[in-house]
Amino acid sequence: MTALALRSARSIQALWAERFAPNGRKLLIALLLVALFGSSPEIRALVMQAMADAYLQVTVFVAVTLALFYAVERGLNINLGEVMARNARWQPAVAALFGALPGCGGAIVVVTQYTRGYASFGALISVLVSTMGDAAFLLIARDPESAVIVLSISLVAGTITGMIVDRLHGRDFMRMKMDADPLGAACRTGRGLLPPGGKVLWLSLLFPGTILGAMIAFQADPDVIIGIPGFTLWFGFAGAALSILLWAISANHVNALAGQHEDMGTRITADTNFVTAWVVMAFLTYEIFVYALGVDIGTLFHAWAPVLPLAAILIGFIPGCGPQIVVTTLYLAGAIPLSAQLANGIANDGDALFPAIALAPRAAVLATLYSAIPAVIVGYGWFFLFE
Repeated sequence: MTALALRSARSIQALWAERFAPNGRKLLIALLLVALFGSSPEIRALVMQAMADAYLQVTVFVAVTLALFYAVERGLNINLGEVMARNARWQPAVAALFGALPGCGGAIVVVTQYTRGYASFGALISVLVSTMGDAAFLLIARDPESAVIVLSISLVAGTITGMIVDRLHGRDFMRMKMDADPLGAACRTGRGLLPPGGKVLWLSLLFPGTILGAMIAFQADPDVIIGIPGFTLWFGFAGAALSILLWAISANHVNALAGQHEDMGTRITADTNFVTAWVVMAFLTYEIFVYALGVDIGTLFHAWAPVLPLAAILIGFIPGCGPQIVVTTLYLAGAIPLSAQLANGIANDGDALFPAIALAPRAAVLATLYSAIPAVIVGYGWFFLFE
């Protein structure tokens, strides 16, 4: 009996060390949502509606977009190192094209080529300027027209900026020494497996969730069609709750370079849950702010419109995709103008900055500062010309 108890204790300890200890902040966020849910009937209604909206209006469409993108990504199977080696003069353009791909995968691959010595500093600038990270999936899913504008302008800005940098500094400026595998084990850790039944349950909700989301997108009332009052709210809430739970207890979200070795279902589930968690936080922050102060945050931000592009650029300096998803969510909610979204899209580097910070910190800092120049020009150019 004692031996069994010891084995059980070790198993629990191992589970805690593997699943929960590294995810302390994510678990705190999940617990905060639980606390909000139980605080008052009014707040509970806000939480449920925000989570249901996030799942049915964002999560399901992001998942479909991710599935299409990852299928194309796997089918093309391009060796970027060979492409860049054959086209040294056009490295900034090639890098910007990879950066403009939704998600962080293309950008991380280019950063990898830079740290291996195959890409110029201008190419590094190009990819960091053109990438929107995971926020691109959200923008594409919710507002394709704005996505085309933002990604196209970012692509052009990245190409031009990278070429100017290479012309000014030369292609060997801050070039890394050739290394067969600079990222080493750090980028091979992967997201880790999702809880055994979690992915299956999550994927089983995706198809009906997509149908409900499509009905809502076409201004239909699923509850009336199905004939069950409140069904849409509870289904969306359950889907979002499952997404946040899996996000909180799964291994930390890391770059897509490691994720490319995992099965597509795991990648889609993990990446979509990451986006969902940040969207839910943004939705709730927005709704609770409006509820608590009784003001329209869009009207409040309108008074500060000239400062918003600069604020968006400063947020873009924060490594990682989470804060950038919040900015995109605010844009989609009508709280900030397109100029701020453009400025943030150009200034932010998504997850691609993490390997650069680890392996080439001086280059990462300088590249981040350089990316602010086109962000200011484009953001305020759009603001003064069109807003």
